[in-house]
Amino acid sequence: MPHQTLAEHVDAVRAFNRFYTRRIGVLSRGMLHSPYSLTEARLIYELAKRQETTASDLGRDLDLDAGYLSRVLQRLAKAGLLSKRRSDQDGRQTLLRLTAEGQAAFDMLNERSHRKFSDELQKLSPRQQRRLIASLNTVEGLLGDDPEAVPSYILRLHQPGDIGWVVQRHGAFYAEEFGWDDSFEALVATIAADFLRNFDPRRERCWIAERDGVNVGSVFLVRKTDHVAKLRLLFVEPSARGLGIGARLVRECEAFARRVGYRKITLWTNGNLHAARRIYERSGYVLVDEAPHQSFGHDLIGQDWELDLGQNGGH
Repeated sequence: MPHQTLAEHVDAVRAFNRFYTRRIGVLSRGMLHSPYSLTEARLIYELAKRQETTASDLGRDLDLDAGYLSRVLQRLAKAGLLSKRRSDQDGRQTLLRLTAEGQAAFDMLNERSHRKFSDELQKLSPRQQRRLIASLNTVEGLLGDDPEAVPSYILRLHQPGDIGWVVQRHGAFYAEEFGWDDSFEALVATIAADFLRNFDPRRERCWIAERDGVNVGSVFLVRKTDHVAKLRLLFVEPSARGLGIGARLVRECEAFARRVGYRKITLWTNGNLHAARRIYERSGYVLVDEAPHQSFGHDLIGQDWELDLGQNGGH
């Protein structure tokens, strides 16, 4: 798949903005079928939240032009929603607060907004709701003041539907990132199906990394022999990389393998998967063999790695 250009990304964001503003009704004459514009409604909300504030604070926090803000505040005051008084600490400053009528306007807007989005969310399943909230958090995090700040994640055992997600994401990601054909997805589907058919919970595991209700990573540890386990299908979503999820998944495999008595963990990967190789190397895995092969529509270098668990892993 060709890389999208910045212009195409800009077009995509603008298209979403058009969709979302239409969806939440901000293009209608009044916000939430009220007499108030979007800016007026937002100022009413901010004044209700802050109790008392100044026009300069509102302008700075909402990034509003001072002249425009002044005109909107004058309209709210003329409508009886806003009162003003001189600050006791600084007579040069005017403090703004909602009147009783202003508080009633806020209560009406707040109730209508809650009802509207409650109706929207009830159209989605709980899982879809979690995906939506996670996506909103991602947008806020990336476009916020600190795009490096990221939500935490959890590791859990697989649940119904997770294995299908593993197959789908492997197929889609490796096709997009490396151009691998659908024979790779077929291989992953076979591995996943074998895991479910032969699953031994005493000696095998699938861990799923989840962030804000959305799957972002996976790994399998399966029995190869009584003394050897095999690590398979390590995957971390690009959006969740840099959080240490891959290394954590590999450590979980090692800890479980030691606990149930395996003496060694093996894995097979390809030489061009550099991020995964770095994780294995840092986790103590050793490259024991490699050989060229033609698979998934490409010439690749297959690699066998091993982690000796030593005496701690013996019976």
